[in-house]
Amino acid sequence: MAWQQLLSRRRLSFTGELRGNTPQPQRSPFERDWDRILFSTAFRRMHDKTQVFPLPDNDVVHSRLTHSLEVASVGRSLGKDVGRVVIDRHPELAEFVDIHDFGDIVAAGCLAHDIGNPPLGHAGESAIGNYFQSAEGREATAGLTPRQRDDLEQFEGNAQGFRVLTRLQLEGDGGLHLTSATLAAFSKYPREAGCDLRRKGQISTKKHGFFQDDLPTFAALARETGLAPLEPGGAAMWARHPLAFLIEAADDICYSILDIEDGVRLGHVEAAVAEGLLAPLATSVDPARLAACGSHLERIGYLRAVAIGRMIHACVEVFLDNEAAILAGTYGASLADHITDAAKLQALKDLAFETCYRAPEVIEIELAGYRALGGLLSTFVPAAAADTPASPVIGKTRALLVGRGVKLTAGSPYERILRVTDYVSGMTDRHALATFRRLTGITIPGRLG
Repeated sequence: MAWQQLLSRRRLSFTGELRGNTPQPQRSPFERDWDRILFSTAFRRMHDKTQVFPLPDNDVVHSRLTHSLEVASVGRSLGKDVGRVVIDRHPELAEFVDIHDFGDIVAAGCLAHDIGNPPLGHAGESAIGNYFQSAEGREATAGLTPRQRDDLEQFEGNAQGFRVLTRLQLEGDGGLHLTSATLAAFSKYPREAGCDLRRKGQISTKKHGFFQDDLPTFAALARETGLAPLEPGGAAMWARHPLAFLIEAADDICYSILDIEDGVRLGHVEAAVAEGLLAPLATSVDPARLAACGSHLERIGYLRAVAIGRMIHACVEVFLDNEAAILAGTYGASLADHITDAAKLQALKDLAFETCYRAPEVIEIELAGYRALGGLLSTFVPAAAADTPASPVIGKTRALLVGRGVKLTAGSPYERILRVTDYVSGMTDRHALATFRRLTGITIPGRLG
């Protein structure tokens, strides 16, 4: 793969059409990508989507939106640090891009990295997949191709994110029309769905990054940016865009460290334990400044900031040491797994898993989410899959969906079912739970609500 092609400024619509850029001296095309994502309604909805702790009473705890902003900040630093060296190594790039372009591409991709996640975090993804694996879900998808069923039974927020960015926002105008470089960097898992496509030692094949409905769009993106096919002539699989490794690293750094800070704030993690694990990652601490911190949370905040800086430097080193393999599409690990302090970072992840992800209130909301999202799909999917209303209930359900903007008037059953998953996955946590309560009669709109 070649940097100049990988950094394509041409903008892609979901139809596969490529457009140039209207010159704007005050903003680069990649800065405009950031702005388009930031002002999208899908990004705004992330303020009420779970990061780790669902529906928290503490307003300082991270949501998907605040997490994404912090990941974007870290990603910008990673991109600029890598870009500075890459341009030195490849002088021909100097007339084409600068270090800010690298930073802006990574930051924009980071800003959008969770934009396709459904309500209630990863439990929401599992709830959608589990519904389609159920007897009822399989009955609704009986006429679909195996890969189309994989899309649904292995529902993936990353694939939904690609759909949001290319199609669902401003669909009438062809989508957000982000640059090819930003879209390709965003796509951490550039393959179609199917467990048979996972490859040992290739983290980019761990999940899928687009649905069958969006495969032509991704194929056009891969051609434009020159992504290397992993299986020429076979399945739809490509090597990662190099900057996708930096987006992944920014996310790894932030959730590994900041989930622990949330855990301390909510009382799930002992402050002394958190400090003991953060201190070895924050080796350039100013002792006087640390001593001046007036509380455990201030100390943890300072250690967190220093540790993030160290992790950024370490991940940049790994990327630059492996640039040739990354460009060849043969580098298959996450950058954070190859840094010197990988074991120390893993210790933080292990602590978060044991104390935060298994907190009773987290499990309670996740269980409620399974019931709520499964219930919504059980109501909506049969109505969408049916070619004609088979009962008054199906007819009323279709009318409700159409009234909410869900496009069911055309397309195959697969395409109509995707419109339902678009609708449900786009809900916020509170909206999903409230809609489920109304449709099941737990609450009644109006005076009885």
